[in-house]
Amino acid sequence: MLQIIHDAGWPIWLLIVTSVLGLALIIERFLSLRTKLIVPEHLLDRVTELMRQKSPSSNALEKLASSSPLGRVLAEVIAVRRHDTIYRQAAIEDVGKDVAYRLNRYVPSLATIAVVSPLLGLFGTVVGMIEIFASYTPAGGDPAQLARGISVALYNTGFGIIIAVPALIFHRFFRARVDHFLHQIEHQASTLDRILQQDLRSTPSSPN
Repeated sequence: MLQIIHDAGWPIWLLIVTSVLGLALIIERFLSLRTKLIVPEHLLDRVTELMRQKSPSSNALEKLASSSPLGRVLAEVIAVRRHDTIYRQAAIEDVGKDVAYRLNRYVPSLATIAVVSPLLGLFGTVVGMIEIFASYTPAGGDPAQLARGISVALYNTGFGIIIAVPALIFHRFFRARVDHFLHQIEHQASTLDRILQQDLRSTPSSPN
């Protein structure tokens, strides 16, 4: 590996830094975008049962909101349940937008790496081509410098593609995963809102 890095020349270090950054982002997103952290199983059922037993306190809502992105949206649904439809929808959508922003964090960076890596590889290719042309003199070419220029060009081109392909694959994967989570959160929030509104309508009004 060290020999390859040596043969690839100094431009390869730009690609190495990019690959390390891309790997770190992939690992971070894998650890963060886990189902049990985003949409815990049976959370909606537990919240619905709790609502039918008693009205939750502010501390309970804060605990629910801090438990997961789904819990945050469900806590907002509960908090605004007694407001009119327009206000409820606006409040829930605002929280949902913030949740979506946080779930998509770092995902665009993988797309950037997928675009930048081939360009860095192309830059290394240009550096290699410069070395190739520099090897020619009126007295003839230097075979060692010529081989050096070719290795720099090819290694950097190859490394750029090797980094870009996984980065693009994982970018698409994480985007699809975030879209799936957001669909589940939206569906469960709508379900809870309908249940709460139905319960409120069925609750008899207290006499004046």
